[in-house]
Amino acid sequence: MKLDPELKLKILEKVGVYSQRFSISEPVILLATKEVLDAPKEMTEGRRTSAYKYYGVSYLQHNLVFINVRKIPDEKTLENTIVHELIHMRFPYLAHGKRFNKLVRQGLRGKTFSPYAKRSKTSSF
Repeated sequence: MKLDPELKLKILEKVGVYSQRFSISEPVILLATKEVLDAPKEMTEGRRTSAYKYYGVSYLQHNLVFINVRKIPDEKTLENTIVHELIHMRFPYLAHGKRFNKLVRQGLRGKTFSPYAKRSKTSSF
């Protein structure tokens, strides 16, 4: 796909909608390999120079997602990639596999995930 202002806006809107549904803070979105290479090295460490190979990459520690728009062939793949990367953000402990793919499918169908319950240090049982 070719990145233009209209597509960029559409991507950012989708990221906002899905972030809200998944109860995560909206990540910073990079849409070109050059943006990955221009980012501070500590933010993109691990998949800095290989990011161009993938449709998307999540940099969990920095709440950063790269969507490789130039590599993505169509809108369906784009939406799937956005949801896939945001599921990584929502469930950082979960590796690719059946459960992960099920969560992506649920996300694409509109499922809402409630926020993580944070335990209070003063709570008693």
